[in-house]
Amino acid sequence: MMRPNPNKRHDETMRRSLANLWYQAWSLVLVEMAPQEMTWLVSSRDHISLLASRRVTMIVSRVRLVAGLFALLTPLWIIVDVLAFPAAIWIDLVAARLAATAAFLAILVALKRMRNMADAYRALAMLLAVPTAFFLFTYQHLGQFQMQGVEAAFATGYGFLPFVMLAGLSVFPLTLLESVSFAAPMLGMELLAAAMRLPGLDWPPLAATFWLLMLIAAVSALAGVSQLAFMIVLVREAIRDGLTGCFSRQSGEELLELQYILASRSDAPLSVAFLDLDHFKQINDRFGHDAGDRVLVDAVAHLRANLRIGDMVVRWGGEEFVIIMPNSTAHRSCTALARLTAVGLGARPDGTPVTASIGVAERRADATAGWQALVELADSRMYQAKQGGRNRLVGCDAA
Repeated sequence: MMRPNPNKRHDETMRRSLANLWYQAWSLVLVEMAPQEMTWLVSSRDHISLLASRRVTMIVSRVRLVAGLFALLTPLWIIVDVLAFPAAIWIDLVAARLAATAAFLAILVALKRMRNMADAYRALAMLLAVPTAFFLFTYQHLGQFQMQGVEAAFATGYGFLPFVMLAGLSVFPLTLLESVSFAAPMLGMELLAAAMRLPGLDWPPLAATFWLLMLIAAVSALAGVSQLAFMIVLVREAIRDGLTGCFSRQSGEELLELQYILASRSDAPLSVAFLDLDHFKQINDRFGHDAGDRVLVDAVAHLRANLRIGDMVVRWGGEEFVIIMPNSTAHRSCTALARLTAVGLGARPDGTPVTASIGVAERRADATAGWQALVELADSRMYQAKQGGRNRLVGCDAA
């Protein structure tokens, strides 16, 4: 009677544990993701600017890492080529390796000027183009010679480069469409390499190789989408205030900088309102912090219900909020904020209305020099509203 192999049983248990952990991690991510965020896994067209900027940073930094690593390892393999092949073979291989090394170094230099998503795409495309060209050259070059033994073994190793390239895509946080777009040329490269040997092509090995490449491409796409999914959740947690769901102050400052740059380039209006809930400390002192939290959440709900879809609410700190209103003149912003104060921001635990002191500033009307100055002006006008008796707007007289 055969005894069960304990090593095999341990491996099976480990495999199931890893599979279960992967399933739980993915389930957690997908449950936490909103429907709109799920579409971000397929296409980057509607990615928010903060997610896009972080993706650019990660993709470019990883292209830099891989390019630097290949720039170091590619010329070192020359020693192996010289020892494994006769001069008729290795001379051209060495020339190709030196050209590839120069290309990788050029990529490192070019990466210093890359700042947006289009630059990240170009960086990744350049990184993949170098080994693609190297593979096609070596595939054709080595195919001219009849090799056996050690020479044949090392020559076969060159054929694994497409597998390495496809597997390498897994280190980048790519959408499904991006993964397919970058994997397709490499799959086509394998077909092109096969076409170079069309008269004596052995179809079964080609079919098996291509099938394996497609499986690796699928796994790499899943890994890239997984990274993107975790990044989306982490970015959302980083940019959102945990209590109210508003943008956090850090992400709000990034949004303000971006919106100010965009407005300045197109000479478009940009309004900012600095809002502070009146006598909020009394709520915490009389009814407790839990009641104060409920008032904050309710006030934000009223803000969102009475502002435009494109307006952004930032929790600046405590009971202070900054409202970013792109493409909104001072007059239109004041009209919307006056309507908001008329509707109200909810009720206190004792039933009295929640009111706010609001200061308004607009980029063109106030001729501010930057987003910081715009916020500071709105902040100072908010204090004027408090000093003037609270529950009022300041900054709309000229609007």
